[in-house]
Order: sequence, then structure tokens, then C-alpha cells
Amino acid sequence: MLGAPRGSQNDANYWKIGVMKTFRPYDPEQLLLLPPAIQDWLPEGHLARFVSEVVDELDLSAIEGTYVEERGYPPYHPRMMTKVLLYGYCTGTYSSRRLAEKLVDSVAFRFLAAGNRPDFRTISDFRKQHGEALAGLFEQVLRLCRKAGLVKLGRVAVDGTKIKANASKHKAMSYARMVAKEAALEREVRELLERAEATDREEDERYGPDHSGHELPEELARRESRLRKIREAKAALEEEARAKARAAGKDPDQARPPEKAQRNFTDPESKIQKTRDGYIQGYNAQVAVEESHQIIVAQQVTAHAPDVEQLLPVVKELRRVLRRKPKQVIADAGYWSEENVRGLEKDAIEPFIATQRLKHDVAIAACPLGRPPAGLTAKQRMQRKLQTQRGRKVYARRKAIVEAPFGQIKHARGFRQFLRRGLACVQQEWALIATAHNLLKLRTAW
Repeated sequence: MLGAPRGSQNDANYWKIGVMKTFRPYDPEQLLLLPPAIQDWLPEGHLARFVSEVVDELDLSAIEGTYVEERGYPPYHPRMMTKVLLYGYCTGTYSSRRLAEKLVDSVAFRFLAAGNRPDFRTISDFRKQHGEALAGLFEQVLRLCRKAGLVKLGRVAVDGTKIKANASKHKAMSYARMVAKEAALEREVRELLERAEATDREEDERYGPDHSGHELPEELARRESRLRKIREAKAALEEEARAKARAAGKDPDQARPPEKAQRNFTDPESKIQKTRDGYIQGYNAQVAVEESHQIIVAQQVTAHAPDVEQLLPVVKELRRVLRRKPKQVIADAGYWSEENVRGLEKDAIEPFIATQRLKHDVAIAACPLGRPPAGLTAKQRMQRKLQTQRGRKVYARRKAIVEAPFGQIKHARGFRQFLRRGLACVQQEWALIATAHNLLKLRTAW
């Protein structure tokens, strides 16, 4: 016996003295007597069951209607693929390769897929081909949240967060550097062409005229490719400058991009974004969150770093989706502008927008200000408003309302970088992130 002294004459007495623990049966080679039902392996109330039930309630005609080709091998069912994707976003599994792995080694994923195992390319292609329709599920899930009583538009907070693009900031170049690099590369290409021609003449003299001479040297091909990309990026920045000039009523022919204007070669629509941890190549993701259950009621993505231009569009999107307007909108100092205040007040929405950075932990004191004097600017009126007891109480709710969803998305579920490239594709991905967030909130009331 294992553990008994070898050669001992009192082996039986040894085991009487010790205490032998009995374990539950464990036989990795044990065969099942009945065919297994994977549904029995997943407990009732599991998140995967909830996602499956919700997706069964959604209208997927925008996806299913695209499958019209009768020839070829039957594709995977769109409802199954949607369940797998949404459950992945709910559990922090975003990569198509990781999703494909989960379909093999995760009971929950195998339950949703009913034993199907699409490979990572199939999952990736499905997400790309049906990105717009998948993004549209945000509105359907939001309506379910509203039906469940989770959306109460009394008070809404708006905020943005910077998220990395699927591109390196080191692959970006400023307009001034493009101009200098373009001239340098043109010079290098010209020198390489002259050298290649000289080599051709020398080889013709040495070996005869049968040398083809069509192949460009690898070094020359590399420089020509780089020169072409720089010219394309430079032309795009110049067109952006002309478009801005036309919008401002200026002469577009005189417009010139700022020297520091940058364009990324991997994801040209992403921009340099400033964060607390430094600069990133990324996008500015915006949300509007209602107070009662932290449901995301509007979402959008922009490449522009400043938040100030995003407040009214987000509120407009909220009204379009829910066909209602909130009573109050809270936003930090990044959204302050008199135009934003006027725009909200015009729609009978009360704004609480900080005019400067405010600390949320400042004790609320009784307001000694009284009736505001006449002649104050919009900024001065807002400053006085946020110094009142009521104003401080309302604004103190901003952080709890809108920053908690960002924490859950970025820290709890680990979404810190977009997988797709281009503003339209990134917007679709952010809609899926917001949909997953609302699904998890809806589960509490289902």
C-alpha cells in the first residue's frame, strides 16, 4: 500500500493507526451509459441560457435575409452565431480565435452552439459581413430593457472614454514629416533607378542584351511602396483641410493641413488620443447612461478627441432610439459650451455641465447665494447653479451613473482595444459592447 513502511510485519496495524480518506469515484475512462445531453451540464439560471432566450426573442431578419444563395454547403445558423458572439462579449471573450477555442473547451459555448464548431475565420467573417445588423441589436435589447422597467429617463449622464485602435501610434506620421519624407524618398527612388539603369547597361555589355531588366530591386520596390502610402496619406490630410475650409466658408484652394496633423497608416481613421496614461492611437467612445439601472441608452464613436462636440449628438441619438427625452443631463467640464447649454434648454432638458474640473467628494454646504443677479453670462449662471445644494447633489451623481459602466466594460470584461479598423467598423463593435452591457443589466430583471 502507498505510504505503508516497506517490509513491515505490522502493515495491517499501520493502516489501523492511520486514517485513510475515501475519495469520490474518479475514472477518466468511464463511458456514459446514456447519450449525453449538454443542456443537463449547464445549471438553470446560467448566463448562457439567458443569452439564448433573449436572442430567440430578437428579430434577426436583417441577417437571415442575406442568405439567398441555394448553392454551396449550408452555412451555420445566424441565430447560433449571434448567441455565440453576444455571450462572448458578455464574458469578455472578443477575439474570433478565442471564441473558436471556447467552442471546444467551454460547456456554455458548446451549449449555445449545440455542438457546432465554426472556425475563427467563419466567426470573423460573420462579424464583418453582418456588422451593421449586429449593431442594430443594441436598439432591440434597449427596448427589452425599457419593457422590463429598467429605463427611466429622469436623469442621464453623458461621458466618453478613449479606447485603443487596432493600430500602433508609431505607425502614424505628421503632415510636416510626410512632406519631408516624400522629398527624401523621391530622391532615394531616383538614385536607385539611376543605379538600376547603370547596372542594366553594365550587364548588357557583359552578358548581352538578353537580360530582362523588368524586375525592380527589392530595395527600390520597398521605397516606392512607402512613397505611395505617404502620398496617399498626405493627399487625405489635404482633402480634410479643404473640406474644413469649405464648411467654414473659406477658399479650399488655400487650405493647408497643420504641420502636426497626423494620419495612421494602419487605421487611417483613428487619431492620437490623450489619456491619463499618455497618448494612444485610438477612438473616443461615447455613452449616455440612465441613472436608475445604469442602462446605456445611447452610444456612438468618434475619432475626434474633444468631448464638447459630442453632447448634443448623443442626446439626439437617445431621443431617436427611445422617442423620449430626459429631464436632466449631467456632463463633466469636457462638455462645457454655451451652445450645449442652449441646445439642451431649447429642448426643455435641464443641463448640469461643469465649467471646470470639480471634485465629487466635496461636502455639500447650504447655499448662501440667493437669487442670481441679472446680467450673468451662461457660464456664470452654470457655476452658481452647481454651487447650490441642489446642483451639487445632482452633479455628485455623475460619477456613479456613467463611470461605473466604463469600469465594468474596461476592467471587469477587459475591453481595452478595438479589434476592427475604420470608424464604421469600430462603431459596430462599440454597439456590441453596449448591447452586452445592457444584456447583463437586463438579466437582473428577467
